[in-house]
Amino acid sequence: MLRNIVARTVWSSRVPCLGTSRRWGEGGGGAQWTPATATAATTRPLHGAALLRKAEDRKEMLASMPARDEGTEGEAAVDVDANLRGFGGMFPDEKTPDMLIDGVRFADLPILHVKISKNNTVMSLTDAKGDVKMYRTCGIEGFKNTRKGTNIAAQATAISLATRALDRGVKNVRVKVKGLGPGRMSAVKGVTMGGLNVVSITDSTPIIWNNSPRPRKAKKL
Repeated sequence: MLRNIVARTVWSSRVPCLGTSRRWGEGGGGAQWTPATATAATTRPLHGAALLRKAEDRKEMLASMPARDEGTEGEAAVDVDANLRGFGGMFPDEKTPDMLIDGVRFADLPILHVKISKNNTVMSLTDAKGDVKMYRTCGIEGFKNTRKGTNIAAQATAISLATRALDRGVKNVRVKVKGLGPGRMSAVKGVTMGGLNVVSITDSTPIIWNNSPRPRKAKKL
């Protein structure tokens, strides 16, 4: 038994690894190799099924891919200025104050001021002259503590103010957003969800240009 194992090991080291085939004898246990088996092994490709499967998978993947977008590849030039001019009235100009919206001048539309911070969202509806008509905050709506600074609270406050404004006959408003916080986008979305038509959105957030240093830390008692 041990002799047969040693003979198989020695013979396997002598036979080339590629392009040949080995066949072990049934009776004597010795290794037998014939030229016919070597020829058959050299003509038959190794792992043919795997390569064929990979080719089929690649064809299926290429067939399932969407058509190539020429714009992303840079082959089709896009005129950005022409697209902006096509919107017509998207940006304000010298004629914007006199533009009529439902029979009312743009300059005479009520203004919805939205002041946003990381702790709260304050919304006030004024007329064109600046007189406050309505005032709502997240705290008035019932949100307490840290929940006042969430986007859900800002959206609920905007919906409440929009429904109250509709009851007073206000349909179109100009929105002025000031500050940064979680409810910045949710407040404007809540106004539209409440039924008001947002004619314009103005960002009046102040920007510090002089790069002043932060104030001195408060003393601890």
